[in-house]
Amino acid sequence: MTVRASPVWTSGVRKEVLPNGLTLLVQPDHSAPVVAVVTHVEAGFFDEPDRWTGISHVLEHMFFKGTRRRGVGAIARETKSAGGYLNASTTYDHTSYFTVLPASGLEAALDIQSDALRNSVIDRDELARELQVIIQEAKRKLDSPSSVSYETLHEVMFDRHRMRRWRIGREAQLARLTRDDLWAYYQSRYVPGRTIVAIVGAVDPDRALELARAAYGDWTSAPGAVDRSPLEPERHEVRARTLRGDVAQAELVLGWRAVPPLHPDAAALDLAAAVLGSGRGSWLYRSLREPGIVTWVAAHHYAPTELGVFSVSAELRPDRLESAVDGVAQAVSRLALVGPSAEELDRARTLVRARWARRLESMEGRASALAAAEALEDVGLLDREYALLAELGPAEVREAAARHLVPDAVAGVAYLPSGSGRDLTADALSRAFAVTELRPALTGSAPPRPAQPPPIAARPAEESGVWVTRLPGADLLVSRKAGVPLVNLGIYVPRRRFDPPHQAGLGSLLSRSAVRGAGDLGAAALAFAFERLGGTLGTSSASDWLGFGASVLSEHLSQAATLLLSVFSQPHLAEADVLAERGLMIAEAERVADDMFRYPFQLAFSAAFGDRGYGLPVGGIPETLAAIAPADVRRWHATAVAGLRPVVVAVGDVEPARASDELAGIFAGRPPVAAAELSERVEWMPGAGAETPVRVVSRDKEQAALAMAFPGPSRRDRDHAAAQVWGAVASGLGGRLFEALRDRRSLAYTVVATAWQKARGGALLTYIATSPEREEEAREAMLAELERFTREPVAEEELRQAVSYLAGQADVSRQSGGAVAAEILEAWLAGRGLEELADPAARFRAVGAEDILRVAAASLDPSRKAEGVVRGTGAGRRVPAVSG
Repeated sequence: MTVRASPVWTSGVRKEVLPNGLTLLVQPDHSAPVVAVVTHVEAGFFDEPDRWTGISHVLEHMFFKGTRRRGVGAIARETKSAGGYLNASTTYDHTSYFTVLPASGLEAALDIQSDALRNSVIDRDELARELQVIIQEAKRKLDSPSSVSYETLHEVMFDRHRMRRWRIGREAQLARLTRDDLWAYYQSRYVPGRTIVAIVGAVDPDRALELARAAYGDWTSAPGAVDRSPLEPERHEVRARTLRGDVAQAELVLGWRAVPPLHPDAAALDLAAAVLGSGRGSWLYRSLREPGIVTWVAAHHYAPTELGVFSVSAELRPDRLESAVDGVAQAVSRLALVGPSAEELDRARTLVRARWARRLESMEGRASALAAAEALEDVGLLDREYALLAELGPAEVREAAARHLVPDAVAGVAYLPSGSGRDLTADALSRAFAVTELRPALTGSAPPRPAQPPPIAARPAEESGVWVTRLPGADLLVSRKAGVPLVNLGIYVPRRRFDPPHQAGLGSLLSRSAVRGAGDLGAAALAFAFERLGGTLGTSSASDWLGFGASVLSEHLSQAATLLLSVFSQPHLAEADVLAERGLMIAEAERVADDMFRYPFQLAFSAAFGDRGYGLPVGGIPETLAAIAPADVRRWHATAVAGLRPVVVAVGDVEPARASDELAGIFAGRPPVAAAELSERVEWMPGAGAETPVRVVSRDKEQAALAMAFPGPSRRDRDHAAAQVWGAVASGLGGRLFEALRDRRSLAYTVVATAWQKARGGALLTYIATSPEREEEAREAMLAELERFTREPVAEEELRQAVSYLAGQADVSRQSGGAVAAEILEAWLAGRGLEELADPAARFRAVGAEDILRVAAASLDPSRKAEGVVRGTGAGRRVPAVSG
């Protein structure tokens, strides 16, 4: 199908190819005062011969390790000083480097990025140290059940193509790489003709092009090398593999070979994936997630340059594997034989198009998309793909599914707990897909659109850029964020009371049960009602508030608000729905034990606050969830939600006065109620003279993960900004802990330090994951670095760098309407009010070295430390595979 598309996402793009072959793309976007620079190099895992498996990713790491002009760490420190962050990612067909910072820093960003791209020294000693870090990253992936499952699926699906390999390489492969290997790959792949630099943000395009020419124009042209992957032969065969290991829940991934991104069927398969797995109204959600067969399910069509993979992924209890496979088989067969109805496709299409808007809302997302489109064909591909999504009909989606999602070519991987559940075999998979019962579709017909009350004159007052309307029974906060045609809308109440300790998770169970039906709409109709507006109804269950929200197309603000009010005020909370959701939450709570980041912190918070308040996860734990009855949920709604004064937040491409009037017409009927304050501070348990609490869980994992928590300033404390500056000094690329523990000692891939701040308490947190045999070394090294903060002021340059970074990120974070809405909500419910929004950088600039020293001395007392440890065995373990 030939599609002619007017510019939607590429409006204003300027393209220039320099004489050396490098491509420049510049797009002005003044919706936020920031700029993104994305460097897209056409070198990825597909371009690696077997002897160099993982080398693209290793080179990505060495990109930050110094040039002839900049020593180790200087790239990160200079970027941080300019108020920006930088990062990188390596995938199958390219490596991407990006930095986002205030627009005034464009010249500095281009100087730093071009120097790193062109002049990496790849120091031999630095490479040896960084390889140890990357080996820790590879071990971390082995401890991630979803990563193991998905990459094993590729190994099962492909026999020759490089898609089948473990992407970043395994320990033995990485250890063999030498400086000569890295240099040869760098010199042959990192050449101008394989490089695209995309600049998007609040810039003058002429000036941006001038700066980019100066930064890249004298880079010497070179032919570059190409090492293509072996081609994959055609195959029609069902394949399966079962993995077993120390996991709490099961993973299921099913896949088919699909099509590359420029294939005529690519867009139809994108829509097919959305019909199956996007939103609460999707086929798989309704048939598998809603009845509790799986705890999570999704469908994807992933298409790097040379091929494609269509996959369905699910998380579930091991005893439900057969039911899940049957459910996926039924849905995929229906898609290929019957196809979606026009209403079902419109629902999926609206979600996909809104997802595009969210992805391209940020400068970084737009720059990355422009560079990727240019690498494939040209930037206009973005607009053509977007237009094609609107033109495809149900028949074309069904036909694409029938061509590619064939029963005799499915592959599957199941990752099961040792000793639980039946293996997934090729015979069982063949039977499931060979004969399927085409049950009636569960989505039903589209519900009628809700009646809209007329707007009333709200007469909002402007406070720090937010239009505030104080109704008798609700507060309305509206802010305009131009850029994409979306509005982020939510309704929230403060958690005046924590969940009862023996029923932790009660608030989360309430909010999740509420979205299963409200007012006149059942679960399917409610999901459909939101998703045809461009958004999915979501819940927000945080430590300090509960609520509901959705991001929808701006034109549908009133309809979305009417639906949200119904969910907030009139949820069904039917017994069967609450029990089904409770079962899913218990399974999810069990699964937290598989997360090597979340679980150590859950243990640490339990040690810090005890079995109450912030010491229990908002999602509960299995035993507390099991103690909640449906009647408890209904009572909690009456006392902890319906009886409180809500705040309604709307941020997006709306006119504030008109939006306030529309919202006032919807919420004016709520009965008067006073605001509830979150004032009672939660006590920190560990104290001087008491034994330092350490909660340890041993697992068959590759790493030991340590989370430490120290008492710190709350969100409303006068020192809360000083604590945040401490976190910026300590953590991130260019941070003190990063350089001491990762760069110099190669202890870990992930090192984190941050200020955790809530309305009624706070903490300074650290995290490190390392090899089990180095656990004590990592603990001692972390504590030694923290102790330095308590006895000596941070250096002037460290302070300047951290303050500049936080001030810059205050602007950068406001690229997204969702982020702005979250900032408004936090200031209103957990902070000191909307005045915080006027100049967020000011509070960081007011912090001095003595403030950080005071906070560190008061907080980083080892006798008040709480610690959570997940201790792996780490003896070179490999997940055992059982072929089906």
